[in-house]
Amino acid sequence: MATEKYSKLVKLGDIGETVADPNQDIRGRKVIDKDGLELGKIDALLIDDTERKIRFLRVETGGFLGIGEKTSLIPVDAITAISDDEVRIDQTGSTVTAAPAYDPELVDERKVYENIYNHYGYLPFWGDGYQNPAFPYPHYRVGGGLAEGDEVR
Repeated sequence: MATEKYSKLVKLGDIGETVADPNQDIRGRKVIDKDGLELGKIDALLIDDTERKIRFLRVETGGFLGIGEKTSLIPVDAITAISDDEVRIDQTGSTVTAAPAYDPELVDERKVYENIYNHYGYLPFWGDGYQNPAFPYPHYRVGGGLAEGDEVR
């Protein structure tokens, strides 16, 4: 039985907060799949409004000049490495392409997020036994300073 840690997800910046250290803000960085292929760029980070932890990367994938683009949500659990200009994930491009569609009208609905987590093979952040992934924690803090061993707040 899942615990009730679920909270609404909001786009970082819409709530007047941002990553404490601007050099660690991964928005705008390329997303690279496990095969080394570029999938798109991170255009937003979704955080939960209770724990203030980053839960999803919102990525624009595919398309040309805005035509045929798809917005995908990728759980932060998929991140394997972060550099100055890219974020690497443990998923293939075809897995990201086949992910449930992101619909901004449904972003606050638990079932949508649960379907996305299931698609990628991760436990939802509100599930029993969930542990924060290695990336981006403890590297990123929302709205405060970062000290050794700190979590995102």
